[in-house]
Amino acid sequence: MLDEPITRRAAIAGAAAAVAAASTQVSAQSAELTELTIEEASRRIAARTLSPVDLTRAYLARIEALNPRVNAYITILADQALAQARALEAELAAGRNRGPLHGIPIALKDNIDTAGILTSAASAVYANRIPSEDAPVVNLLRDAGAVFLGKLNMHEFAYGGTCAVTHYGPVRNPWDLNYTPGGSSGGSAAAVAARMCAAALGTDTAASIRLPAAYCGVTGLKATHGLASIRGIVPLSEMHDHVGPIARSVADCALVMTALTGFDPLDPVSIEAPRENFHEAIGRDVADLRIGIPRTPFFDDLDPEIASATAEALSVLEGLARGRKDVELPAVDSFPVMNAEIYEYHATLVADPERRALYKPQTLGRIMGGANVSSVDYIQARRRMITARNTIGELFADVDVLVLPTVMQMPITVEAALAITRVATDAGLIRNTLPFDVYGIPTISVPCGFTRAGLPIGLQIAGPRLGEANVLALAHAYEQSTRWDQSAPDPV
Repeated sequence: MLDEPITRRAAIAGAAAAVAAASTQVSAQSAELTELTIEEASRRIAARTLSPVDLTRAYLARIEALNPRVNAYITILADQALAQARALEAELAAGRNRGPLHGIPIALKDNIDTAGILTSAASAVYANRIPSEDAPVVNLLRDAGAVFLGKLNMHEFAYGGTCAVTHYGPVRNPWDLNYTPGGSSGGSAAAVAARMCAAALGTDTAASIRLPAAYCGVTGLKATHGLASIRGIVPLSEMHDHVGPIARSVADCALVMTALTGFDPLDPVSIEAPRENFHEAIGRDVADLRIGIPRTPFFDDLDPEIASATAEALSVLEGLARGRKDVELPAVDSFPVMNAEIYEYHATLVADPERRALYKPQTLGRIMGGANVSSVDYIQARRRMITARNTIGELFADVDVLVLPTVMQMPITVEAALAITRVATDAGLIRNTLPFDVYGIPTISVPCGFTRAGLPIGLQIAGPRLGEANVLALAHAYEQSTRWDQSAPDPV
């Protein structure tokens, strides 16, 4: 824990001073450093041809240049990041390398607790909340050698899909600043797309890693529910909540996810599972994988450009894998579970008139929708949800992975999102993603093309419980066959 807590104001002042001091030391070539994947940067760091300090400075310079327009960061930890990078550089000089994340600059969604540093969940309710402890996933990343650049903007309390509803102003999509980046981890995806961090952590309850990854043209992974601890993360619904990486490539997501996993006995939904090195799935042969296509409802009422890009992606995948067949996913209504768990966390906050007044109206309206879920409805819905998780493996008797569009519609403009005053359901944003949170199975979104207007489109690949290896292997094979991952927005 730091000696003095880091508030938003102090962090921004420190960032400006640190970047100004570092700017004269950043070479013209260092702008290219932010284009490196984690894999590439890690190899250079291990070979001592790239300094973690130089890499961190390059990202801080990028943040200074672009964040005022994208608004991805709430808190910038320039001084702390440079201190971490120097310490990690000293470790390398002493012959110690913590692994592939050693010296890699990463940012954290602002609902993930960081000791002594503002963690607000993008809400005025928590505008002065300074946790005393790090979330377990933060400790794991620190132990793996990650450098923390800052805390990322998000949809208030992770309860929405636009990132326009936030105490710190809307996040904007780096591909077109007029558009939303998706949510709720919109700051995470936007920061990765704009090269303001090498990777970021997001959380996913109904869509919140995969939706912004799709809209921002990057890759987002939610692993099996409970594989990574969600303790120390401001919750939405613990039966649905996941934490995971957003990065520029499948391989980079695999590297970060490997560092995040581990049983946490203090997390009620954590699971015990063998530790895996997910990066070992990268490059694995996928010729024997059988693809399942869940047509209904996931392919219904698609935006025509999403439908076209998905069809082209399926053609590529059919040439890579063993074949494909249509399958049907059983429908499960878990909304009583989600709504009741959301309300349970916020009940004491909304009971306080002063705090209640600090919520954005749209967020408050959605939270209050769970106030009347009965214990009978909750228990029955939770029982159905657990039964569905226990039986979803039967679907994978005849297929190894599922492939479908990440979302059914393209993002709306920031202006349109700000104009929404009613309580939104986000139904069109989460229809294709929520079922995989309900089932708790691993799912990744990878870029699969662009609209005529230049906005990215995402493709979703899912597998059975603890089936991350096949998901990552096929996603990587598709990525390497299409190279959509190498597309980047123009400087915004």
